[in-house]
Amino acid sequence: MDIRLDEKEIEKFKELDEIIDRYSKEEGMLIRILQKSQELFGYLPVKVQAYISEKLNIPISTINGVVSFYSLFSQEPQGKYTIGVCMGTACYVKGSQDILNAIKEELQIDVNETSMDQLFTLKATRCIGACGLAPVITINEDVYGNLSPSDIPGILYQYIKQEKTN
Repeated sequence: MDIRLDEKEIEKFKELDEIIDRYSKEEGMLIRILQKSQELFGYLPVKVQAYISEKLNIPISTINGVVSFYSLFSQEPQGKYTIGVCMGTACYVKGSQDILNAIKEELQIDVNETSMDQLFTLKATRCIGACGLAPVITINEDVYGNLSPSDIPGILYQYIKQEKTN
């Protein structure tokens, strides 16, 4: 397969070569290489999967099968901040669907989509174990509980404001 790279990608693919060289001799190396590749690129587009396939002499169907099976891998660009809306029973009963709808409306994205500015990716998650704070969302490592839909614009604004000052 002929993989064409633009100038910006060349440096990342050089780093990918180092990742492949470092881990290719380890048992279970494919998962580790895919994890490190996703850290490097932010996601695993077909171009990266094809490159790994070629370098490791593993069929791309095998690599894509692993990428599509495990939820920790993404084939689409992800936002800087991942918003996880808990849809577990306690959160759902206390209004997490309304919270999810408020976020969708505020960001103009649906579940598993990323905002146009690449700032936010929205996920609906299973129980995160914070039932006493229901309904709960996470934004990366930050946890917000006892929410109402009216809380959402202010929470999102904190992250938007932070990006504008950086």
